[in-house]
Amino acid sequence: MSLSDIAEGVATTRSQQDRGVAVVDRASGSLSTVLEEYASALPCGADQAATLITAYRGGQSVDAAGTAAGVPPVTAAKILYRLGFEGLSPLSPLQRDICRDWLAGDLSRTDAQELVDVGDRAFALGAYIETHDPISGAEEAIEDAQASSEDAMVEKRDALAETMTAANDFL
Repeated sequence: MSLSDIAEGVATTRSQQDRGVAVVDRASGSLSTVLEEYASALPCGADQAATLITAYRGGQSVDAAGTAAGVPPVTAAKILYRLGFEGLSPLSPLQRDICRDWLAGDLSRTDAQELVDVGDRAFALGAYIETHDPISGAEEAIEDAQASSEDAMVEKRDALAETMTAANDFL
């Protein structure tokens, strides 16, 4: 097979069709928009939850992230836990077992708190975590929203890379 056989039937046109600039936006919306679906199960609104998550993922403590979102620290811990963040229980595994015994009715609250040896707020938060499950699908939705947002920024940066100059280009 020769080149002329391959090129047979190929036609050329005199003008090119202008299709504009291609835009790709895979972002499923802002974090607040994604959290709207789960807001009814949270003790705050979607905007506050988005602010809390952004601050917490940015390296702030639960207390500081809660303050940034305008919610008390215990409420911030509850919100983060319900949205799938781990490691928020103030109780150790043994203390959690004791809390479960209290919840099952095997211990009185006074005995359980004495054995656990934590304050009222920490015990209440531990009990909340033992009696509530993370919201199904929330963690994945948050991850997707954050990944889409980060991917979109990387794609935009890569697409504009040719237009940017480096500091050593001026030397």
